[in-house]
Amino acid sequence: MRTIMSLAFVLVVSTAASTYGCGAAAAADCGSMASPGLDWSECNKKSIIIPGSNLEGANLTGTDFNATDLGNSNVNSANFEKASLMRASLAGAKAENANFSRVEAYRSNFTNVSADGASFASAEFQRGDFSGASLKKANFEKAELGRANFQKAVLTDARFFLANLSRADLTGATMGGKPVFEGAFMFRTRIEGVDLSAAQGLQQSQIDLACGDTSTRLPAGLSTPGSWPCTAD
Repeated sequence: MRTIMSLAFVLVVSTAASTYGCGAAAAADCGSMASPGLDWSECNKKSIIIPGSNLEGANLTGTDFNATDLGNSNVNSANFEKASLMRASLAGAKAENANFSRVEAYRSNFTNVSADGASFASAEFQRGDFSGASLKKANFEKAELGRANFQKAVLTDARFFLANLSRADLTGATMGGKPVFEGAFMFRTRIEGVDLSAAQGLQQSQIDLACGDTSTRLPAGLSTPGSWPCTAD
């Protein structure tokens, strides 16, 4: 009798969970249209074209956006943590205070994005394009930024603590405030003409690896290496 009652109880609970959407499996609404605050966590949204979408404050954790076009969308304060954005486009998007930490975004297009205060911590943006982007107070701590393009980006008070900037291009970038480069790996990082005079944490060993020229401005105590300008790759 007790066994029968236990099985009946399990059946009732399972039915209720299915009917009322309880449980993790029913949390995300993967079939819904783009809208502010929705939950697309862990959904498959790859290779679709949805530019101009309003996803402000949306839960996009772990979502597959590979090769998806989100250009000119509003993703302010959206949470993309651990999402896949390889070859995706957010060109011209509004992404203030968005969370892109730990995303995989190889060859992604973030040109002209407005992402002030956004977090890219521990993210993988190899060959990502941030040219012309507004990234004031953006956090790139421990991010993989090999060959990333930051040409003419605004990086006022940006944080590159322990980031990999190997062969990244910062030429023409605005480095206002006190950007942080402590522990950043800067092998052949392009800093020609960049004003780094207020940069925090820069060491001579980092500058010796980077590629600047006579117009590059360095913090007090650091000197222009004799290897500058770098030879072409």
